Amino acid sequence: MLSTGSSHVDAQRAFSRLARARRRASIVSRLRRASACTRLRVYEARAAAAIGGGIREIPLAAINGTLEPSRAAQFDSHFRPAPVARARWERVWLAEHRGTVLPPITVTPVEDGFAVRDGHHRVSVARARGALTIDAVVDAL
Repeated sequence: MLSTGSSHVDAQRAFSRLARARRRASIVSRLRRASACTRLRVYEARAAAAIGGGIREIPLAAINGTLEPSRAAQFDSHFRPAPVARARWERVWLAEHRGTVLPPITVTPVEDGFAVRDGHHRVSVARARGALTIDAVVDAL
């Protein structure tokens, strides 16, 4: 994506591009009557505690769901944001663009990867910016 020189405009363009991609994927899914759901998968929250193992890098591709049912409406299965998430998403994008060190996300292992407990917007922005990994605190089961 071409930079405009204005961080705010770049953040707005990045969000708009992802929101269009989300709408397009939803329409294509409906037209194909695909059985694959475009909604973010919600896993049952289990009682888990972070063990003092520290922060580790995990692949963004391994994050495939959430433990927060309210976040499932804000992001699709590829963590593309809905319009309701715009303000927060753009603030996180700007912070990352400026080089601000963001706190690690918190994830819980699930059968086929990880589910986000905290950090949905950070995951979405990292994917939008082309990152392959993200720092995370992994809860113990």
